[in-house]
Amino acid sequence: MQRIRLRYTKRGRLRFTSHRDFQRAFERALRRAEVPMAYSAGFTPHPKVSYANAAPTGTGSEAEYLEIALTDHRDPAELRELLDESLPDGLDVVDAVEARTSGLADRLTASVWELRLGGVPVEEAEQAIAAFLAADAVEVRRKTKNGMRTFDTRGAVVDLQASCPQPDRPEEGPCAILRLVVRHVTPAVRPDDVLSGLRAVADLAPPVPAAVIRLAQGLFDEESGTVTDPLAPDREAVTAAPADRSGAAAAAATVPAGTGSA
Repeated sequence: MQRIRLRYTKRGRLRFTSHRDFQRAFERALRRAEVPMAYSAGFTPHPKVSYANAAPTGTGSEAEYLEIALTDHRDPAELRELLDESLPDGLDVVDAVEARTSGLADRLTASVWELRLGGVPVEEAEQAIAAFLAADAVEVRRKTKNGMRTFDTRGAVVDLQASCPQPDRPEEGPCAILRLVVRHVTPAVRPDDVLSGLRAVADLAPPVPAAVIRLAQGLFDEESGTVTDPLAPDREAVTAAPADRSGAAAAAATVPAGTGSA
């Protein structure tokens, strides 16, 4: 059985696609692309697809991940192209690698988010951020499947900065671009929770809903303060494998004839 890990996006209007809607679209794409999927056992077999930490409905993302299990071997690059062609524009498969390591979900420990706050001057956003980061805890309330929960948003935030829009993405009127790095904790702290925290500590209330996109997701490196690519260990394992095999063959060739266990 071969396992393939994929990175896909949610762009444009497709950011409003729910996780369940994406699951249905992806399973249709698997059938269109004639992917030799492995299926679960039981009365209702279903394709072996593992989804990891999907972004909330309504937010865009450049870094969503899943893993599929195949009964026959396929080239990851060719499979990526077939699946990308079989999905609607906006749900784009942008990377694929054969799984050579375990624990993909364990490598998704943090996310980098971009929040565009239309109508909010950068100076006002910076003042709110300073108050938020200076607080020991910033509690907010949100309704979850288990009812209303109160939790601390400050503890999950690793970094939060404000900047002006890029020249190639001009805005009419003031606009603050927030870059948020947040750890994946339980319960999950989402970008809208951080906005609620900014409102609580500094009365920051954007006049229009924020446009939110996940830029990256992966393992948080404590030393560099960056979020690393979760598929990198699989790529490194793939490139190292041929060298390991050739090295083993060379070592075997140097063993004198007639030696070995009796």
